Amino acid sequence: MTEADTAGILVAMAVTQQLARVSPGYLTACRARADESSDGDHRWDPSPADRLDLGWAPAMLERACEIAGVDELHLAALSRATDGETTTDVGFLDAHPHAIGPFGPAPAALDPPAVRRVSDLLGEIDLQAVLTALPLDIREAGALIGHGAESLAGGPRTYLLDHFETLREFYTEASRRSLAVVSWWD
Repeated sequence: MTEADTAGILVAMAVTQQLARVSPGYLTACRARADESSDGDHRWDPSPADRLDLGWAPAMLERACEIAGVDELHLAALSRATDGETTTDVGFLDAHPHAIGPFGPAPAALDPPAVRRVSDLLGEIDLQAVLTALPLDIREAGALIGHGAESLAGGPRTYLLDHFETLREFYTEASRRSLAVVSWWD
């Protein structure tokens, strides 16, 4: 994705997967502010401590799990963890000019019960076993995973392990605090 900076020079922008842990009350307040605002300003601003930038890891994690033969239930949980669902209405976060994810699909969310279920299922995925199923050669493993994994500094194993552990911890904390998780690309 490119955009002109203030001098009119095109600059590259990295579009990455974003997640935020928020209370259902916070979502309700943002929705009410959007409804009350003449331009739909929801004033979305979750705490930095409750945000997670997953980079480009979601597709790579799913592909590595597919290669390793992770079952459909756990693959679906991994997908839900990063893509959310449309059952929780967060459409107000996608309204111009205040869209939080203008470069990707509409924001989506998981409510606290779904977060709890996803957290439990992520806790059952043995990522070490997943990584063991990949070729030892970094380039070969990266090429098999695709999605740019072949060019990751340090190779895909470290990147995937770090991002998966961070994702799992993020969901564990969201579940512990009975929070919703909102996902978007920005």
